[in-house]
Amino acid sequence: MQNLPLMVIHLLSVAQTTSNGLIKPLGHHELLLVLLELSLLLLVARGLGELMRRINQPPVVGELLAGVLLGPSLFGWLLPNLQAQIFPHSQVQSDLLSVISWLGVLFLLIVTGLETDLKLIIRKGKTALLISLGGIVVPFITGFGLGWLLPETFLAEPSKRLVFSLFIATAMSISAVPVIAKVLMDLNLIRRDIGQVTLAAGMTDDTIGWILLSVVSGLASSGQFNFSTVFHSVSAAILFLAIAFTIGRTVVDQILRWADDYIGGMTTSLSIVVILALAAAALTHALGLEAALGAFVMGILAGQSRRFSSQAGHTLEVITAGFLAPIFFATAGLKVNLLTLFVPQTLIFGLVVLAVACIGKFIGAYMGSRVGGLSHWEALAMGSGMNARGAMEIVVATIGLSLGVLNPQMYSIIVMVAIVTSLMAPPLLRWSLSKVVIGEEEAQRLEQEEQASRSFIKQIHRILIPTSGGSNIQLAAQLVGYIAHQNPIEVTALYVQSDKPLQKTSRQLTKAKNFTDKQALAAVEAEMQLPAGITLQTKTLAGRSKAEVILTEAQKNYDLIVLGASERLPSKEALFNLLVDRVVQEAPCPTMVVKSHLPLPQGDSCTIAQQQLKHILVPTIGTESSKYAVEVASTIAAQTGALVTIVNVINVPQVEYIVYEQRSFDTAREISHDLLEQQAAIGRSLGADVKINILHGNPEREILTFAQIHAVDLIVLASNIRMVTGRAFFGHRVDAILSKAQCPVATITIP
Repeated sequence: MQNLPLMVIHLLSVAQTTSNGLIKPLGHHELLLVLLELSLLLLVARGLGELMRRINQPPVVGELLAGVLLGPSLFGWLLPNLQAQIFPHSQVQSDLLSVISWLGVLFLLIVTGLETDLKLIIRKGKTALLISLGGIVVPFITGFGLGWLLPETFLAEPSKRLVFSLFIATAMSISAVPVIAKVLMDLNLIRRDIGQVTLAAGMTDDTIGWILLSVVSGLASSGQFNFSTVFHSVSAAILFLAIAFTIGRTVVDQILRWADDYIGGMTTSLSIVVILALAAAALTHALGLEAALGAFVMGILAGQSRRFSSQAGHTLEVITAGFLAPIFFATAGLKVNLLTLFVPQTLIFGLVVLAVACIGKFIGAYMGSRVGGLSHWEALAMGSGMNARGAMEIVVATIGLSLGVLNPQMYSIIVMVAIVTSLMAPPLLRWSLSKVVIGEEEAQRLEQEEQASRSFIKQIHRILIPTSGGSNIQLAAQLVGYIAHQNPIEVTALYVQSDKPLQKTSRQLTKAKNFTDKQALAAVEAEMQLPAGITLQTKTLAGRSKAEVILTEAQKNYDLIVLGASERLPSKEALFNLLVDRVVQEAPCPTMVVKSHLPLPQGDSCTIAQQQLKHILVPTIGTESSKYAVEVASTIAAQTGALVTIVNVINVPQVEYIVYEQRSFDTAREISHDLLEQQAAIGRSLGADVKINILHGNPEREILTFAQIHAVDLIVLASNIRMVTGRAFFGHRVDAILSKAQCPVATITIP
């Protein structure tokens, strides 16, 4: 034994441990099957989903059908032996697939929560509650009556008809928020008022439904009605929601802030949200509520935090839509054998159950919608969405089967209802919503959201402003303050100290550095004059390379870095100075460098006067970066009341070519006018007073002359960085304006 390698000894010990029953690893065959099942389910689900997309139907329809086709209804009917080998009737194999399926449910609800507009839901809360109550009460009554009238052949135990009727009533009342959410996403309706109200009503409906299910399940297990179970479920739901939307909101935001400050990156943001959502799901499940409720609520709370990365949200959505959600929907119908429904008696009563389920849900949701103030077509759309039962009803059916409340016949009928109602929802929603006229308020909100999604300035949530004192950075701080009054942002001022070895006068130098640190940060804070509710976060970091320290901090999900140009004449090797040039070239996000052209201050800690901005000039050539400059200038102007002039310069052809080029020159003027009007519309939408002007001649000369004649107070430029031997270079024209302008210049650079 001593001559054996250590690895072999380790493997033998592991094998011995396994044989003793302490650890039983996943078998080779089970792992092979689960990998094969996942690949087959994903292939068919995504394939059918894309097919449905091609015929203008939501992909979720195809994903739901995938499980039915791969189950005993088709695959098992055509090739029963092969289907049984790939999808065996094994509890272990079923549990492995169920774990992936439940992850699909939870991730789908996290993404749904991120897309949920809590303010809109609160505003529409009364309507959502009325819809939910209607969608619960009416189906529950009709379902309970149906349970009393069904023949005994559909009861597992005829002596327990009360429990059976309550279970049918609960199954008829429940809705499937994951299916509803996926349908709304597929139809691009989730941001519509009707979509948000449907989600709110669906979640309320589901919460009440799961409370009912816990009560009925407890009744089925104990054989008697237990008021303590009802009280526990209701109080647990109220307590969880109350804590989540008060203390929980602050806790989630602080956790995301901490992770962003000390770790940073999109991956960190994504991991934190998934961890919190899974923990919340575990908590609600432990409280006897639905695990999906915890994931959904955590998604809402994360979406409200300014520190949650939009890239992380997009990545979550891609993972969910491309992998987990299709697996979940496909797995939902995998165990269903629709062939049993072709027995005449089962088919007839199955159709009766389907009709009662649809009519009860439609009438209940319609009545609640009308009482809540929705129109006829909006109420029909609400009934169409709430009617989808999806896999949640399949879960209910599975619980009923395991408790001995449902027999196989009734189980198949309820699963059929879940699948058919989910397939009905997309076309009915599409049809009913096509009749709904978008109100002026909703249209304006959707337009603003669409503009915000494409806007550069609206996507800026965090700004990093490194400072070492001076007039340039102080003017930059003033500009950031104007932006903060128009858009809710977080600002971090950073002072970087050098940790290179000090000389003999180390005590004196340390004292001086501490003084400069405090004074420089205080000067930035004083100049910024942030609005109430926005606090300036200050940091003092040390490193051998100041640029490295700034760039490392910038990796923590900042959207914009604002820098001050050098207070002294730059060397030939740099446009601003070596530090600023490097940060601009290597920054992971856009930068804005401000050159004030103000007199040099007497000391780094001396503050400058608040600059009066009455006229802002934005030269544009119609590029995407030019649009960003227009947005920044217009946001500043909206706060200061300044006039924004957007100019485009057309090069005048040489004298001998004027006649020959006249047609081209006229065309150039038309193009110039069109692009100026497009960008002026962007500025006006941000609340600025915008004018346009077409200039002719040498661009940099005309821009500088215009700025001097019209007493321009600020020029905002935009450019893409160009690498030239380590020097920041925006082009000769931008360089000329930066060096020759007699007013402050802000240059925005897009990496």
